[in-house]
Amino acid sequence: MLTVEEHNRQAAIAYKTSPEPHWIDKLNDGRHVLVRALRIEDRDREYNFIKSLSRESRHARFLGEINEPGKTLLDQLMDVDNQQRVAFIALVHDNGKLIEIGVARYAAAKEHECECAVTVADPWQHLGLGHILMQHLMTAAKANNFTSMYTVDEASNTPLRELTNALGFHTVTNPDDATQVISSVKL
Repeated sequence: MLTVEEHNRQAAIAYKTSPEPHWIDKLNDGRHVLVRALRIEDRDREYNFIKSLSRESRHARFLGEINEPGKTLLDQLMDVDNQQRVAFIALVHDNGKLIEIGVARYAAAKEHECECAVTVADPWQHLGLGHILMQHLMTAAKANNFTSMYTVDEASNTPLRELTNALGFHTVTNPDDATQVISSVKL
C-alpha cells in the first residue's frame, strides 16, 4: 500500500495532464484529489461510479432503488451546460488511471434557485470530500447568479444532514412528505 506522500507524488503527474480548469484538493487524510467539471467523455466513469456505490449509497442519492444506471438516467446525469446544470467530479489516481470517487451537481429549479446533490464513493466517505465538492458547487452556483440552493433527502440520512449543517444549510421537514427533509442555504 502506498504512503500518502507516494500517492500524492504519483497523482501529481496524472493531475498535471488535466487540460481544463481544475482544482487539486487535500482530503482529511492528506491524500490529494482532482476536482473538475464533468465532461461528456466521463460517461463511462459516471456509470462505473454509480455501479460501485453500495446499495445504501445509491438509494440515498436517487431516493429509491436502482440497480443498474440505465441510458435515460445516464443521459440526465451527463446533461450539463456549466451554468443552469453543473456537475463537478472528484478523481483519484489509482494504478495509472483516474477513478471517479465523488460527484456534486446542481440544476436550476426556479429563478435564482437550484437543487443540488452530492455523492461520495463508500470507501472515500468521512474524509471531507463531500464538503470540498459542495464548496466548489456553491461557488459555481453563486457565480452563475443563483441566490439559493436546496436539497431534498430522506430524513434518516444523517451524514448528509451533518454536511449540509456544516455548510450553513437550514433543514426543515418536507411539508408534503414527513419522511423527507429539505435543506437550503442562501448563497
